[in-house]
Amino acid sequence: MYKVMLVEDDHRLASLIDEYLSDYEFNVSIVSRGDTALSFFNKILPDIVILDLMLPGLDGMAVCRQISNVSNVPIIIVTAREDSFDEVLGLEQGADDYVNKPVKPRILLARLRALLRRGRMEKLQISEELTIGKLSISKRNRQVFWRGLPVELSNSEYKLLLTLIESAGSVLSRDDLLKKIRGIEFDGMDRSIDNNISRLRRKLDDDSAQKIKTIWGEGYLFSPSAWD
Repeated sequence: MYKVMLVEDDHRLASLIDEYLSDYEFNVSIVSRGDTALSFFNKILPDIVILDLMLPGLDGMAVCRQISNVSNVPIIIVTAREDSFDEVLGLEQGADDYVNKPVKPRILLARLRALLRRGRMEKLQISEELTIGKLSISKRNRQVFWRGLPVELSNSEYKLLLTLIESAGSVLSRDDLLKKIRGIEFDGMDRSIDNNISRLRRKLDDDSAQKIKTIWGEGYLFSPSAWD
């Protein structure tokens, strides 16, 4: 049974989600305030988080950032907002998926299962310790080191880096990356991959774009020989 942390102040909706998911072997714990979400997360250590954006105490974007800074647990944002800027911002703060209200329980269930399935595959495919030149990653501790110094990455940056490493030496398009990371196709408008690539380059001393190369018209390539 998977543990779900639902951060939602609409008690009726929270009860509806809890009742529906419980029929599919999900154990749902409900938090109604943003400013208590992180402490509750650390207490129960859920397998996945469902997070509303408009919360009392602390908004959902801040909660998403807090959780992403300490864990790579999948996060699904659920909100009544329809502004695409909020969607992109949420994904850049570390969310893995985005569902608009009114929530369709079957869609939410499918998204939960997809994220959990992808998480299991990542655990099987990526070794616990990775070393490429002077770049090293401890998946167990979710730590990245460049030239011996720790590098602070957001959840979305961390997942993008691991995805690029999995296909080192091969070109991955935006569509490839979005499908691998979030299970969705590139719509021609989503700039989250490009923005995260820019941040990774800045944090990993790749101003000349030789470590993570741009292959114009095709996508991005992680060059394993450029990390010395």
